[in-house]
Amino acid sequence: MTDEGTGTTRGLFSRRVFTASAAAATAAAALAPFVPSTQASAAPADKPEGKPDGGVRRMTLYAEKLPDGQLAYGLEPGKATIPGPLIEMVEGETLEIEMVNNADVAASLHVHGVDYDTASDGTRMNDGVVEPGARRTYTWRTHAQGRRRGGTIEPGSAGYWHYHDHVVGTDHGTGGIRRGLYGALVVRRKGDVLPDKQFTVVFNDMTINNRPAHQAPHFMAKLGERVEFIVITHGDFFHTFHIHGHRWADNRTGLLEGPNDVSRIIDTKITGPAESFGFQVIAGERVGPGMWMYHCHVQNHSDMGMAGIFMVADANGNVPGHPMEPGQPMNMQH
Repeated sequence: MTDEGTGTTRGLFSRRVFTASAAAATAAAALAPFVPSTQASAAPADKPEGKPDGGVRRMTLYAEKLPDGQLAYGLEPGKATIPGPLIEMVEGETLEIEMVNNADVAASLHVHGVDYDTASDGTRMNDGVVEPGARRTYTWRTHAQGRRRGGTIEPGSAGYWHYHDHVVGTDHGTGGIRRGLYGALVVRRKGDVLPDKQFTVVFNDMTINNRPAHQAPHFMAKLGERVEFIVITHGDFFHTFHIHGHRWADNRTGLLEGPNDVSRIIDTKITGPAESFGFQVIAGERVGPGMWMYHCHVQNHSDMGMAGIFMVADANGNVPGHPMEPGQPMNMQH
């Protein structure tokens, strides 16, 4: 079963524990067949040739209560997901988001990294609450890098950011974030390299994308595809994001800008509450297809289930180590 909004596949390694003792307990578990992933996103519309940046786009975002009691954002009624839709902008654009609150509690929409007036702050302090059954419009603006008076450089809006509720449970949205009201925002600089696929990973306390322990989302790409990971942290704990077999540059995009780029190359990054970063990798580059683990590298966190799989398929669509028969159990040694 595929999770819309995250590009993830559910249930493939259900209850998978990445320790030898737990592996013995789960060795006989039947695993659901893999379903190719999809990615629901609100991306910038294509611009006609010669049309300058700086236009205004509009979208609607729905806040809803899920059957299990969690809360989530979605692009259509009845299709909310955790994380919420991946939203993309290009520097210079303005985005007007009408939030419709179909949940049973007051909620809001607060964003990091872009420009907004106090009316779009999404907090009780600035009267940014949306009551159940109501709607309101939040306006996000972006700008390109420039020079201030006096000569200092003003940074642009480009980066890997995120949005979340700021009122459910407490005036800081602690209850809303814990229950799933969050999502990723990518702001690109004109000319940035675009990925083939995008995956959002949210460390929320001791969960990944609000999944139970040992049921983290698993991601799928083909060998050679350009894959973009957006990593966000919420809750009360610090984590480290690590992915096996792949590495990236520790800068804005994760890509080296030239042969003289001195950005540090990493495969693990520490991340704390409200932090976000992203990067692009070529799936299986120099390591080939297969099942590549990603996880929090705080040891007891990964032991407690904060780990998933990045699956890279070969030219024939096969993932080495993945069962070929639907529902066939697979035992993974680690």
